[in-house]
Amino acid sequence: MGFLDHSTNNVIIDAVLTDQGRKLLAGGLGNFTISKFAFADDEVDYTIIKKFGRTVGREKIEKNTPVLEAPTSGYLGLKFKNTSFNNNSMIRLPTLTISKGIDASGAASVTRSRTSSQIDTSISITAEQKLITGGVADHDVTNYSYQITLDHLFLRVQGYTPDYVDAYNNATYTIRAANSLSNQRCSSVTFSLVPNLLNDITFRQYSYTTQGTSIVTRPVSVTGLNDGQSVSFNINIY
Repeated sequence: MGFLDHSTNNVIIDAVLTDQGRKLLAGGLGNFTISKFAFADDEVDYTIIKKFGRTVGREKIEKNTPVLEAPTSGYLGLKFKNTSFNNNSMIRLPTLTISKGIDASGAASVTRSRTSSQIDTSISITAEQKLITGGVADHDVTNYSYQITLDHLFLRVQGYTPDYVDAYNNATYTIRAANSLSNQRCSSVTFSLVPNLLNDITFRQYSYTTQGTSIVTRPVSVTGLNDGQSVSFNINIY
């Protein structure tokens, strides 16, 4: 759903069911129940606030921000979810970064065996939630679990079963965090990515060639389930 309150006090609403919602509704089994909801500000450009200040910047955002059409793919909607915290004195939020596993270009690499002479490889990724110097770790913003989203056709998280796989082959995993409320470090999560069994035909269908090497590049995202922050990186499959 998308909505925007204009200065004329008219509220524009665009609401659709996602593909998964329509599937549950069409099933007629009584399992289509809306139990929670979330808001996001995917369309908002906050640099306007920095440039014009809170008062003028807010007015420009409200009057000029285009609302994206509500997508039927749950994977495409709510990329930047709004989050509420109980601590009114909180002045700093932690950052979420990939601290291990990616190279300088922001990508990781694995090799998928498609002949008997090749050996499958995996890559260990660590995402760390950390406060800036002087910040105080707070339970309200500490992530105790993380959500990993990736292309199920090409990749899997070693040792875990996906929570669900949508119609676009996007698999979602939930992994418990390693918590450490000290030295401005709130929590972290480490997981290993392994390429799925892949034949040459499928690989060629999705691959591109660079410097004489065929590569499939797929995105992976890590999202904290408490603070809502998300970080993404690419993984190259050779």
